[in-house]
Amino acid sequence: MQPRCLLWQAGVIDYPAGLQLQAQAHRLVEQGAWDGVLILLEHHPVITIGTGGRPEQLLCDRRTLAAAGIEVVHSSRGGAITCHNPGQLVGYPVLNLARWQKDVHWYVEQLEELLIRVLQRYGCRGGRKARYTGVWLEECKVAAIGVGVRRWMTSHGFALNVENDLALFQAIIPCGIQAFGVTSLSRQGLALHAADLIPAVAEEFGAVFQCQVSVEEGRR
Repeated sequence: MQPRCLLWQAGVIDYPAGLQLQAQAHRLVEQGAWDGVLILLEHHPVITIGTGGRPEQLLCDRRTLAAAGIEVVHSSRGGAITCHNPGQLVGYPVLNLARWQKDVHWYVEQLEELLIRVLQRYGCRGGRKARYTGVWLEECKVAAIGVGVRRWMTSHGFALNVENDLALFQAIIPCGIQAFGVTSLSRQGLALHAADLIPAVAEEFGAVFQCQVSVEEGRR
């Protein structure tokens, strides 16, 4: 039997609320009610520093950021530093990898494949870049990936730049990579809102992870 996953659509929320949703999803999966929960949302402006982040990757003074309403948060995800803001589609798959493969590298590659397929639907040729995680459009990163895996339960996930203001990335060295820039689908000439991509992400998630995806009533 195929794994069963629940889709939650949370709209635009702050970062702590996203962590709370992941905790709720974790409990559902741990209890065996579902094999996974895919949370799709947008975040209010925030900079997050993963376990591989370093202080020098933050280029702007924290007080200046705070005055602009931008929080800096240390996260338990892997990876370095990134940022989220409205117009960026964030995905938090909370999965029991025992129902798929107990392989973190495989899992990250599946997330990349998911995003590459979604981009193809909109005429964008996304790809991988050696030595770096995420999905790229030529020399610019369009989607970042940073996950957590504990006892084969996943947390955190991916962030796809759709129509978000990329100026926030000037406050950081995105993903700790200085050699390449970031881009968005709007920079590619596509007039899309982040929520417009949710049906495509849900469908491709089901195809890539070979699971049944159901939408929970009340979270459309």
